[in-house]
Amino acid sequence: MTAIDQKAMLDAGVHFGHLKKKWNPKMLPYIYAEKKGIHLIDLNKTAKKLEEAGNVLHNLASNDKKILFIATKKQAKEIVKKAAIACEMPYVTERWLGGMLTNFTTIRKSIKKLQSIDKMFKDNTVSNITKKERLMLSRTKEKLENELGGISQLVRVPDAVFIVDINHENIAILESHRLKIPVFGIVDTNSDPNRVDYAIPGNDDSAKSIEYIINYLKERIVAGRKEIGQNTKQEEIVEEVEEIKINIDEDESDKKVKTKK
Repeated sequence: MTAIDQKAMLDAGVHFGHLKKKWNPKMLPYIYAEKKGIHLIDLNKTAKKLEEAGNVLHNLASNDKKILFIATKKQAKEIVKKAAIACEMPYVTERWLGGMLTNFTTIRKSIKKLQSIDKMFKDNTVSNITKKERLMLSRTKEKLENELGGISQLVRVPDAVFIVDINHENIAILESHRLKIPVFGIVDTNSDPNRVDYAIPGNDDSAKSIEYIINYLKERIVAGRKEIGQNTKQEEIVEEVEEIKINIDEDESDKKVKTKK
C-alpha cells in the first residue's frame, strides 16, 4: 500500500481551497490559513481523514460490498471512471438520473433493456429488422450506455457511495441519505462536511488533486478486493473445523451410549 505523502498532496494542490468569501464556516476545523484571500486546507487533517476513509472502503471491499463512484464534473469524469473500472466498482460520470438509487427498480428495467439490445447486436439478431429500426436501436443503445453503462452490473443499491464534489452531486447525496447509504466525499472549503459520513477535506476542482485522492482510495479498495478469496477460505476452514468438532462430539456420545449398554 502506498503511504499518504503530504509533499505529493502539496504538489497536487490538494491544499488549495476557495476564496474566503465563498467559504462554508463548517469547514473551519479543516482550514490551516488564509493567503491572498484564498483558504488553505490543513493537509494533516486531509491525511488523517483520507486514511480513515481508505480503511473503511478497504473493509467494505474485502467483504465484497459495492461502492458507487459518482463524479459528473468535467475534470473528474475520466479519473473516476478509470479508477472505478480498476476497482471493479460501478460508476456514474455522465448525468445523474433522478431516482437512480431511490427508484432503483425502474433503473434496473432500463439496464435490462440495454443488456437486451446489446445481446441483439452481439448475436446479430438485428439483421432480421429493418435498417430504420436498427438505427433507432443503435441510438437507444448509445443513450443507455452513456447514462447507465457504468452501473450495468449493479443488481442492487450500492453499500456505499463516493462523491468528488458534494455540492455538484446534491441529488445523489439526498437519495443516499434517504436510503441510509454511507457517503464518502471530497469536501472543499465551500462545502458542508456534515453532509457526508466520511469527509475528505481537499481541492475538488483540480484534476491533479482529485487524481491523488482517488488513486489512494483505489489502491485501498483493490487491496480489499484481493482479500475476498482469503476471507472465503478462512470461513470454509472455520466451517470444516466446526464440522469436525460436531463429528467428534457425536462419536464420543455414541461411545458413551454403547458403554452404558
